[in-house]
Amino acid sequence: MATTPPPPHGQPERLPIDRLLGELASRVDEIVLDRERLRALLDAVIGIGSDLELAAILDRIVAAACKLVDARYGALGVLDDSGGLADFRTHGLSEAERAALGDPPTGRGILGHIIEHPEPLRLTDLSAHPDSVGFPPGHPPMKTFLGVPVTVRDKAWGNLYLTDKRGGGRFTEDDEAIIEALAAAAGVAIDNARLYAELAASQAEHERLVVYRDRDRIGRDLHDLVIQRLFATGLQLQSVLHLVDAPEATERINTAVDEIDGAISDLRAAIFSLHSGAEQPLSATVRGLAGVVRHQLGFTPKTRFEGPVDSDVPEQVRIEVLAMLREALSNAARHARAHRVEVVLAVADEHLVMTVTDDGRGVPPGASRRGLANLASRAEALGGTFTLTGVEPSGTELRWHLPL
Repeated sequence: MATTPPPPHGQPERLPIDRLLGELASRVDEIVLDRERLRALLDAVIGIGSDLELAAILDRIVAAACKLVDARYGALGVLDDSGGLADFRTHGLSEAERAALGDPPTGRGILGHIIEHPEPLRLTDLSAHPDSVGFPPGHPPMKTFLGVPVTVRDKAWGNLYLTDKRGGGRFTEDDEAIIEALAAAAGVAIDNARLYAELAASQAEHERLVVYRDRDRIGRDLHDLVIQRLFATGLQLQSVLHLVDAPEATERINTAVDEIDGAISDLRAAIFSLHSGAEQPLSATVRGLAGVVRHQLGFTPKTRFEGPVDSDVPEQVRIEVLAMLREALSNAARHARAHRVEVVLAVADEHLVMTVTDDGRGVPPGASRRGLANLASRAEALGGTFTLTGVEPSGTELRWHLPL
């Protein structure tokens, strides 16, 4: 079951039930109802107001309408800008009946009549109306009919359609009045759900802008403070090499300088990632990462893409793929001494295969395997695999096989 998102800051937790009940009270005086039906109408209105998601509200409206007037079938048609139907929610049809009907109606026949004449309509026999065009193949038989418009802020928004009153009787004037009252309350609920959705979208956009500003700030701090300090430290170490006579000390200083260069490369990749949101195509982000390490490699790695890389990779897989690629490219820049690096991403049969190939010196026998173990564990967490193989005459191939 879909969960309702938290309301925007400063907004009520639920729809304003008092407005719904106020709209209902303005209609109840027009209806002669016994206590049981009045209670059912009140419960229906409260039920409609208990949700904030528009689709769920529409389904609740149709189900409540069928229950209130004992209709076997119900539907709510949402109008589009051209006067047709943009959405059509049904109640009472089995899955097999829905499948047999195929595409939803477009607003012809009796449905079109209600659209063109937004006022209540009760029929004892659907087929006897002059605007009736019959039913498509696979449509269940229907005879009695009750249609009522739904308005939002005094504008036609959709229509409630109810057919086949159980027991074989016809829909009454009281049925029509109670559905009109429900439709009035439904209009308020729909209006508030749309307003809530707009406010939620506005808040989400605001939060996204805040995140981007934080990313910019962090990126500037990393570049202006951390990278420049690391770079200055590396220069200082190199400047004292001529003062050191012991070969072991010289080797350690050179190793430290290499590690600093590697850290700078990693930080540049991290800064790039901060500015690469999910809106950017995955292929563009991969090309950008390849460009980040060109200073250390002395060239830009080649990139190649096969299949729907930009559309079929879920966000969680995308995040992990980029993290693994950053580490692989960083390792190639720091250790491989390669003249060629190629990155290939291929999507097919609901799987992503990523390879990073270089013509470098391979993995030395005594080298730490901690980074490779990290790459393997990331792949396994996604239900995939990671392999490292040698390439003739020299070099390595890193390959990830990940399900989507």
